[in-house]
Amino acid sequence: MKTNLNMNFANSDFSDDFAGWPPEATVFPIAGVNLRVLPGSHPFVLAEEAAIRENWAKETAANPALFDGRLVFQQRLSFSEDGIAGEGYVTPFSAFMWWRRQPQPQRQGGLHIFAYPVLESADGALVAIRMGAHTANPGQVYFAAGSLEQEDIVDGHCDIEANMRREVHEETGLDLADAAAGPGLYASYSRRTVTLMRLFRFEMTADEMVKRIEAHMLVAEDKEIAGAVAIRSADPSAHPYNVSMLPVISWYFGKAGA
Repeated sequence: MKTNLNMNFANSDFSDDFAGWPPEATVFPIAGVNLRVLPGSHPFVLAEEAAIRENWAKETAANPALFDGRLVFQQRLSFSEDGIAGEGYVTPFSAFMWWRRQPQPQRQGGLHIFAYPVLESADGALVAIRMGAHTANPGQVYFAAGSLEQEDIVDGHCDIEANMRREVHEETGLDLADAAAGPGLYASYSRRTVTLMRLFRFEMTADEMVKRIEAHMLVAEDKEIAGAVAIRSADPSAHPYNVSMLPVISWYFGKAGA
């Protein structure tokens, strides 16, 4: 599970317009990931400070359960034969929420990147979670995942696998150490959001995994999720998917049937 996660991208040509990347809303292999975290404040935060405060007041009025934590928000990203490289800043969640409100697909000022541990069952399904009504993505179905946070930063860089392990364990109770990790990393992007992913295969059926997650929900301190979901096809209407899930299920079940 230590495959090419921190390559040297000193000569990378950073770009935020995705020129030269594979097509949007597709899944493609990547050689590695190197996400550097810079000191100070993201330029988007400095430029939009008043608007961020105003929007956050509206967000929390509508959903008082929201918490203004910290995440790593990218300023620049690049893609090359060495993988994906980036530079970002530790940024308030309130700033990310304001950025997310910008018209699509012209969002400017930054880029969001997060990691998807793609959980496979022994009987050929994928297992995801359904988010609780009080969260920022109420009712949406996607893999147990979350934004990169301060605790995922090691020696000034984001530790993608640590983020995957933490998010899966917190939200589902499952341990990625019990799964067989796929040999490579993949990525997808849409609406200036990049998804990093790796396959993790458990020796349990999808129903067994769902039961394990439901049992964990009873004792979990953080009640973010409302349930677990077994995904058995690429049908985009089978569940209320987060948009980032659509290329993944299309790729996965297309690959399995190839």
